[in-house]
Amino acid sequence: MSTPTGNLVLEPTADGSMTLFSEDFGEWFHSRQGAYTEAYATYVEATDLASLAQAPALTLLDVCYGLGYNTAAALDTVLRVNPACRVRLVGLELDPRVPRQAVDQGLIGGWSASVQACLQDLAMAGEAQRPWLEANLLWGDARQRIGELDPAGFQADVIFFDPFSPPHCPELWTVEFIERVAACLHPEGKLVTYSCAAAVRTAMQAAGLSIGPISAAGRRWPGTLAQVNPTGLAPLSDQEREHLLTRAAVPYRDPTLGDSADAIRQRRQREQAVSNLVPTSRWRKRWLPPHQKVPPAR
Repeated sequence: MSTPTGNLVLEPTADGSMTLFSEDFGEWFHSRQGAYTEAYATYVEATDLASLAQAPALTLLDVCYGLGYNTAAALDTVLRVNPACRVRLVGLELDPRVPRQAVDQGLIGGWSASVQACLQDLAMAGEAQRPWLEANLLWGDARQRIGELDPAGFQADVIFFDPFSPPHCPELWTVEFIERVAACLHPEGKLVTYSCAAAVRTAMQAAGLSIGPISAAGRRWPGTLAQVNPTGLAPLSDQEREHLLTRAAVPYRDPTLGDSADAIRQRRQREQAVSNLVPTSRWRKRWLPPHQKVPPAR
């Protein structure tokens, strides 16, 4: 993945917070219903981070750090419920312009002064060190940078998984990349994403994770919570389970973790063309009202 060069356009969201629109990916970084709200509800609350932060230490992995909102919501929660908790955080981010623009344009002003200072350090220096925090941003293609995290030594209690949608950024939704991410998840840890795409859920299952739905703030469809042990996960609905039996569930694949987005899309299309799975149109006819789209990937 090459570093984006297109414009980043400032956009308001319904809760008063701001987000950016990426011309490179053709998508907003957050739900238009509320960027701050999404960070708290879809990521912090869905993983019950406030309870996890009662422990002496907490390890976080933020895949696609972006403007830093998910990290900010997590740090804000930790400082509120247990300031004595020591946080180890790693963020993966392709485009260094994004967190810097969030700082320069005052988009992080809704967080506490302590959290803002951490985001400023991360954006400008790629690290933030505090008595309670050790945080680093790894710039560049997440497929390569995640290899620098030794799964034996880095086991995340919580993973925020927030790339652009699979159709626009298939490189980060492949079985192979999700396997790398899952290897960094503690056996009792939680991984959360806004997406309920069948291809995404299939890839998570292929990586050895159990999945369940979560409420995704500002979105018509649920997100996904994944963990090694299925205990405590909400069950998938009949509609969701049947979606995993359609050709929409054929996952994205990237055996070398280096293919282009087009190559990954084309590989999946070829696999779908010869798949024995049920056509997605049949599932859509059974479950969705006329003219309603298949659950969007983002």
